[in-house]
Amino acid sequence: MNVFEPKIVGFLCNWCSYEAADSAGRSRSVYPANLLIIRVPCSGRTEPEFVTEAFSGGADGVLILACPPGDCHYKEGNYRGYARYALLKRMLPQFGIREERLHLAWVSAAEREKFLQVVSEMVKTIKRLGPLMKTQADETLLEPFYVTKT
Repeated sequence: MNVFEPKIVGFLCNWCSYEAADSAGRSRSVYPANLLIIRVPCSGRTEPEFVTEAFSGGADGVLILACPPGDCHYKEGNYRGYARYALLKRMLPQFGIREERLHLAWVSAAEREKFLQVVSEMVKTIKRLGPLMKTQADETLLEPFYVTKT
């Protein structure tokens, strides 16, 4: 019997959440191995295209981890990241992707335990939802608009 193990892509802010993940690794903390970490300079640099590419590339879920409000190295980058996240939450259902498959959390560099908790909860959520099944319509919607099928 195959047990579903979700693939989750995580975009982690270099200054806060990536440091929390690194701290978890240094302390040999145990957390689900389902997370593929992509280090970004700031959550505000997580372009919507990165998220749609992650889903079209086989991710079952996407996690964006940002500096807490008021604590961004780039002053307002995390607010820009949140605005893009809010846009994506409204947009993804049009692609047939449930909004629960995308999650944003504020995780500071000192919050190793929170990092572990957020990742574990995301894995539980995606396991409950099951694998992301892409339909032909989903794949067509995720293609660049200038590509035509023959």
